[in-house]
Amino acid sequence: MFSLKDKVALVTGASQGIGRDTALALAEAGAKVAVAARSEEKLTALVKEIVAAGGEAFAVKMDVADAEQVKAGFKQVLDKFGRLDILVNNAAITRDGLALRMKQDDWEAVIRTNLTGAHLCIQQALGTMMRARAAKGGLIGLTKAIAIEISSRNITVNAVAPGFIESPMTDVLGDKVKEELKTRIPLGRMGSARDVAAAIVFLASDEAGYITGHVLDVNGGMYLA
Repeated sequence: MFSLKDKVALVTGASQGIGRDTALALAEAGAKVAVAARSEEKLTALVKEIVAAGGEAFAVKMDVADAEQVKAGFKQVLDKFGRLDILVNNAAITRDGLALRMKQDDWEAVIRTNLTGAHLCIQQALGTMMRARAAKGGLIGLTKAIAIEISSRNITVNAVAPGFIESPMTDVLGDKVKEELKTRIPLGRMGSARDVAAAIVFLASDEAGYITGHVLDVNGGMYLA
C-alpha cells in the first residue's frame, strides 16, 4: 500500500459505494480523511469504522450542488485539520432514461451535482492547496485544463474513470443486463469499489507525483474489446 502518512484528504459522496471504499483505503494508507455527503447517519458510521481501525476521520454533511454548503464544508475541514492535500471528487447522481426522454428537472439535477458540484469543490480546494503548495487529487471533470493551469504550483490533477462497478448505482440493473455487460469486459467481471479506491490511493501518493492531467481507466479492459 502506498503511504499517505500526514496527508489530509476530502472525499465527496463518501457515504456509500466507491466513495466509501476510497475513504477507507485512504485511511488505511495513513491519510486523515474528511468524508462528505448528504447522509449524516451513514457518514457517522463510516467515521466510526475508520477510527476503530486506528485511523483519523471527520464527517462533513454537505451537498456539493450547494455553493454555500461546499464553502462551509471546506472551512470545517480546514478548521479540523489545518490543511488539505487530496480532493476526491466522487459525488454523483444518476437518473435513468435516455437523454432524449430525460425530464428537464432530472437533467439539471445531474448537471448540478456531477459537474457544477465538482467545479465548486475544485475552486475551494485549489485556494487551499495553492496556499499549502502541495496536493494530490483525483478529479472527475476539468482534469486536463486544470492540470495545465496549476502545474507550476506543484499540484497534480488526475481523474479516475471507472467502468461498470458493483455499487448502489449498478444494483438497479437486472441480472440479465449484468451478465451481458460482463461479456464486453475482457476480465470477465464487474469491478469492485475497492478496485477504484486502489487507483485513487495510487494517484494521491507521492509515487504518482510525476503524473498529472491523466485519466486512469479502471474498467477491466472494457474498451479493448
